Amino acid sequence: MAAISEAEQRELIAVAAELADAARQATLLHFRAPGLDAENKETDRFDPVTVADRLSEQRMREILARRRPQDGILGEEMGRTAGSSGLTWVLDPIDGTRSYLAGTPTWGVLISVADETGPVYGLIDQPYIGERFEGGFGRAEMVGPHWRRALKTRSARPLSECILMSTFPEVGTPEEGAAFRRLVPQCRLTRYGTDCYAYALIAAGHIDLVVEAGLQAYDVQAPIAVIEAAGGIVTDWQGRPAPQGGRILAAANAAVHAAALAVLNG
Repeated sequence: MAAISEAEQRELIAVAAELADAARQATLLHFRAPGLDAENKETDRFDPVTVADRLSEQRMREILARRRPQDGILGEEMGRTAGSSGLTWVLDPIDGTRSYLAGTPTWGVLISVADETGPVYGLIDQPYIGERFEGGFGRAEMVGPHWRRALKTRSARPLSECILMSTFPEVGTPEEGAAFRRLVPQCRLTRYGTDCYAYALIAAGHIDLVVEAGLQAYDVQAPIAVIEAAGGIVTDWQGRPAPQGGRILAAANAAVHAAALAVLNG
């Protein structure tokens, strides 16, 4: 497709913000509500979906139908809608539904817009904390209740000084988990359970690495856009682009990325 003009970039940024505002309202309507329950989408593990997941995506889709009907949509809960513009909105209405159910404030809303090569702009939004991280089209910043700051990833340092994060200690398959466990003792500190917020922390310069497996496009495209805009790198475990998900290695810089890649691959 043709290059996205500055005017259209501004429009896409404004639409993304409108989507995030609507998703904030929808998700906070049910967060920490008494009696909130979830359906399980799978049979061999707990993969929950709540009324808030569906409401959040529904409201974002309603805005896109009005503001950008020519664009495609890929959403976690409602699947794919074809478009004609060459651009696709990739939506995760609640990334971290398990955290949402548990009442912890590390879930988020992921919104990105992608062309045929991958995400060109993305948002990681945490409605309860009120923090929003954006990246793409020459922008890399976070806005929260306490400040507005530019996003910039950490500079290189040895693995022995690095902070590593992952959503689950049981990463992926047994083989993938074994590779992850090779990396853990090489790092200074490992923390778990932060879902998409960990990717925001890379972009903000607080941590060095996120390693996960079994992800989908809607889990990674917004983090890719935000982290790359802030100076970081997101690939699969072989160092290849990973806009469709799978095994994900997100790093603050090229040196840390290379060191972690070597450990993951034995």
